[in-house]
Amino acid sequence: MAKHIVIVEDDADQRENYQVALEQRGYQVTAYASKESAQEGLMQVKPDLVILDIIMQDNIDAGFQLCSDILKRFPQIPVLFLTERVEEIDRIIGLRMGAWDYQPKPVSLGFLAEKVATLLRLSDIRDAPAEVEQSVRQVGALRLLEESRLAQWDGKDIEGLTLTEFRMLEALTRRPGHIVTYDVLAQATHQHYVSNNTISTHIRNIKRKIKKLDNSFDAIKSEYGLGYRWPDNS
Repeated sequence: MAKHIVIVEDDADQRENYQVALEQRGYQVTAYASKESAQEGLMQVKPDLVILDIIMQDNIDAGFQLCSDILKRFPQIPVLFLTERVEEIDRIIGLRMGAWDYQPKPVSLGFLAEKVATLLRLSDIRDAPAEVEQSVRQVGALRLLEESRLAQWDGKDIEGLTLTEFRMLEALTRRPGHIVTYDVLAQATHQHYVSNNTISTHIRNIKRKIKKLDNSFDAIKSEYGLGYRWPDNS
């Protein structure tokens, strides 16, 4: 059965272009022009992935509001923001909400299709990790399942970890005891431009999610002006 993609985009030309490009890749696509129509449609069906603009008509935060609604109902669903809002604070908000990725417009249709394919593939692996042969990295109490992009702390899943946060954990634990610079962490996010403040926000999110399992967690050390370090004894 074809994967079902939902697009919420108020620009008619962009909406049609995205829909046609994804349908040509074999996906079932439902497109909405407003937050309200999307909310009504999503009450009827659970899609496999959602693509959201943020500004819709006169509502400059419509996409954020819709993302919150979607993730309350479907916590594990991949959400991709595709938007002209590219300020650092917007990226931070989107990623804090639990979006899997945040892409600025304009974007090529080919790139969008590949991004969707990658997110869907990872979603499938996360849904059935036992069926996938996993490469495992164990660093102290942290366990990284590299194919499914899942992480565990002391045997328990770290809930709500985004793909970007997983990649940053990979980078941090590649050489415990060594400083991982802001530049290296920026490359790990696979984003075009990432500021030091955005990286610090990701790090805070990672700490917060692990502390839900272990309130004494303190394995990510800040190296002022340089980056972060995962101690070699953690």
